[in-house]
Amino acid sequence: MTASVTPNVLTDIEQRLRPLLPADLYAAAWIDPSSDTLMRTFEHLRTLQHILIDYIPRDVINNPPQLGVPRYEWQEGTLLFTDLAGFTPLLEARAAEGIEGAELLLKLLNRYFSEMIEIISKSGGNLLEFTGDALLVQFLADEGRHDVEQALHTGLRMQRAMRPFQRISTQQGDLSLQMRVGLHLGRFVKADIGTPQRMGHVLLGQAVTVAKQAEGAGLVGHVALTEAVKAQLSDRIQLKPVDHEHWVVLDDFTPEELGEYEITLARRRTPSPMLFDRSVPALLQEIKASVDLVEPLASYLPRSVLQLLVETASERRIPPAFPTIAVAFVNLMGLPEAVDDTHPAETPGLVTCFSDAFSLINGVIELKGGILQKVTYHSIGSEMLMHFGVLNPDPSDPFRAADAMLAIRNLVQSLPTPTVQGQPIRLTCRIGLSYGPVFAAEIGERRGRREFNILGDTVNTAARLMSRAGENEIWINQLIYGHLGSHFHTKPLGNIAFKGKTIPQPVYALGERHAKIF
Repeated sequence: MTASVTPNVLTDIEQRLRPLLPADLYAAAWIDPSSDTLMRTFEHLRTLQHILIDYIPRDVINNPPQLGVPRYEWQEGTLLFTDLAGFTPLLEARAAEGIEGAELLLKLLNRYFSEMIEIISKSGGNLLEFTGDALLVQFLADEGRHDVEQALHTGLRMQRAMRPFQRISTQQGDLSLQMRVGLHLGRFVKADIGTPQRMGHVLLGQAVTVAKQAEGAGLVGHVALTEAVKAQLSDRIQLKPVDHEHWVVLDDFTPEELGEYEITLARRRTPSPMLFDRSVPALLQEIKASVDLVEPLASYLPRSVLQLLVETASERRIPPAFPTIAVAFVNLMGLPEAVDDTHPAETPGLVTCFSDAFSLINGVIELKGGILQKVTYHSIGSEMLMHFGVLNPDPSDPFRAADAMLAIRNLVQSLPTPTVQGQPIRLTCRIGLSYGPVFAAEIGERRGRREFNILGDTVNTAARLMSRAGENEIWINQLIYGHLGSHFHTKPLGNIAFKGKTIPQPVYALGERHAKIF
């Protein structure tokens, strides 16, 4: 006769706890679900919740989605993009200094981001994302179009705050950081997409691309803007033309004219309530409530990054590093910007298609051991940033990345296409893949808005390769070509000049594998 065992008190939520607890705490809680162990579990979940709140845009925190159910809404407002100039030489100088250089670079970056994030928050902006050293900020429109004034003031304040970064001492001499800022206003779709395991928060529409183009067309040290923003400004604001579509603001504002901040800096977290009942039933109830709060937030992070945060939650710090990894950008041509032309009944289908593409591509990347970092934005449209090896660099990273890019190209060609104005759109992709050193770190405010991210010339190179590739082409750099060797069909494309490079760079088009490596 088989004897029965009393079910563990955690049985009902055990599967939900697996990805949210470090291995030692998970095992301890399962084997000994006493009040002491359950209290440790609850405190860990509360700490993890605070960390995730700092990782996620404010509008997601305030209104979490139903997991795995795409949702969207049309919004109107002003978008602000920033980008740093001078970061690559600084990164290279600090990389030569090893671990000490990594810590110094992180300290500097976090001082920069803390300054900018505080300005954004006090000025009423919603920081949507970090993309390397760049920022995307949203200001929603109101009847008086105060979003334009808020965005303009924010950009000017950010440029003024860059003055302490104009002279940075390194072992290779003094370097400087400067910034470009671009503004554009318009309509766009804000969407939450993905599966219950991996969600994404994205903006879709041509307005996003135009805002990024404004930043790229601008001048360091200035705020650039488009005709749409210019039309909303008073005659008091002095402008200088950059080209026939962009202007920069001449900052002759007095402190009084620039004005006070629009809002008081909002706290992103609320005080944690005290637990007076620490009995097992009461703690189980609190743990279940914490899981309900943490799960939706955790879905916005790649699984391996979430695992890293779970394991380091008690220290609340991820050490910086300079790994050599494979980095790729995938641009879905014809999809994100087509939302502007959809009829109301067609918009859900386009958002669903983008959600499906994001989910399936994430599946390919995870299967190959990589990380789909996020959907980000470029002057040619929206794209997805992914990388291989950042947490555990391995000689196989270039091969797995190349295999993944080929699989993604085939996947995109097989996706059912949505209709726009009654006609199916033509959906293709272009991909840039590079290999080289990056700076990997948790950047932002130490106890505020931040993200785990990668930065450096290898990331920029992948983006520039993608922007120059043709339909369904995969362009790779010299370093990854050397690693792939004769295992893939490749086609030399010659030496091509890229922004930020003093000499043209050898570029290759990636084809299918010759044979599988075991």
